[in-house]
Amino acid sequence: MQNFHGANLFEIAQKNHVDINEIMDFSSNINPLSPSPRALKFLKENLDLIRTYPDPSYNNLKNSISSYVHCHKDHIILGLGATELLINFINIIDPKKSLILSPSYSEYENNLRNIGSQIYYYQLNFDNNFKISCDYIIDFINKNNIELFVFSNPNNPTGSILTNTEIKKILNKTKAYIIVDETYIEFTDMDIYSCTNLISSFDRLIVTRGTSKFFGIPGLRLGYSLNSNVEIIEKFKKNQVLWQINICADIMGQEMFKDKEYIERVFKYITDQRLKLTDEIKKINNLMPIESKGNFILVKVLKGTNKIIVEKLKKDLIFVRDCSNFKGLDDTYFRFCILDTKSNEIFIKKLKDIKL
Repeated sequence: MQNFHGANLFEIAQKNHVDINEIMDFSSNINPLSPSPRALKFLKENLDLIRTYPDPSYNNLKNSISSYVHCHKDHIILGLGATELLINFINIIDPKKSLILSPSYSEYENNLRNIGSQIYYYQLNFDNNFKISCDYIIDFINKNNIELFVFSNPNNPTGSILTNTEIKKILNKTKAYIIVDETYIEFTDMDIYSCTNLISSFDRLIVTRGTSKFFGIPGLRLGYSLNSNVEIIEKFKKNQVLWQINICADIMGQEMFKDKEYIERVFKYITDQRLKLTDEIKKINNLMPIESKGNFILVKVLKGTNKIIVEKLKKDLIFVRDCSNFKGLDDTYFRFCILDTKSNEIFIKKLKDIKL
């Protein structure tokens, strides 16, 4: 029923004999607004191109990304989502010792374990509001000879974050490679938090991004990474498949990253709703929201477990993320993402109706 990317909507719809649109999926962290209208229009106008192969160099797509992230086109590598890129970079770096946050996205640990890396955990904790200490990371990396530090910024599921100034400090004061998964970065003030501006200065820095969460197109499978290390880029290219990105994703991407009005609208909506929903959760007895910079909010059940909440919401076809299988969390936590205003209002009302 549940996987690491949220609820399986097709399975739920079939089991409950309902239309997939009747399900309120608060577990998948996907932007609830429609994809970029400008990009959709461009796709419709060019649908006949599905009869042709994509440009193998993806020049137009890379130019669009380059302008969006303010990085040189030669530093861009495309992939089938952020996770695929992360896996490949971990394999290339092949660290003997690695550091990850706990709790965090499970695929970091899974893939480091697959290559036999010795994994160290930086345990974030409730008492400190799950905040990340830059100085602790520097000290830990240097004391333990860590070769790779990989983390999501903001971190999933806690919503904690490091500034680009702090990430620059880690790069300056350690020799480790750093992979920053910026899947949720567009929901933040990128001038403060995104580290794409550091790419040309540090060849040990790798930034990965997807388009599923912010741009709301998980079905197209488009991700990209940024890195200035020539040796790493060449190793990556040797294993790449020709025409890896399908032409629909290519076409959408060419316009999507240019749609400033859409990007600003999504950011404002999520920011406003995050503040509103956090305040609403604070009013509910026995629940404590954790401050988040993502499009999701981690919630602590102060007495008892999340079971009654998860199960009662499920009966109303409302699905949140049970966080009991995140390393570093337990069954007193659940996470929900921000959906459309109507769904958000229903969600809060249902939560308030549950006797905790």
